Amino acid sequence: MKKYACDSDMCEQLCEHPQTICLAKSEMMPEREVQQVTEIFRLLGDITRFKILQALSSRELCVCDIAAVVDMAQSAVSHQLRLLRGARLVKYRKEGTLAWYSLNDDNIAVLLQHGIHHIQQNEK
Repeated sequence: MKKYACDSDMCEQLCEHPQTICLAKSEMMPEREVQQVTEIFRLLGDITRFKILQALSSRELCVCDIAAVVDMAQSAVSHQLRLLRGARLVKYRKEGTLAWYSLNDDNIAVLLQHGIHHIQQNEK
């Protein structure tokens, strides 16, 4: 392992802390789970998908309603919903010819709220 002496983000002394490194490594998530979490954040990094999730955090909406809320064509919204469904961020139920979308679970709304709260706290 390389040792660094002068980088401001690194230790200033030439040393390693084997016990700390071992503990940190043991706390790391399995690679597969890391990939899944980063995929969720990648999907959240799109403004349109974030707006869709934010709208769905308060209520169930059909595709045409979501399209009106985010001011996009239904086909474009359907594409975004397909991606969000694939990541299990949203779910839907059919009612006749309508598909009603909602968040897959409360953790997604909490994640959005944490992001929003973080931004609002930093603006004060």
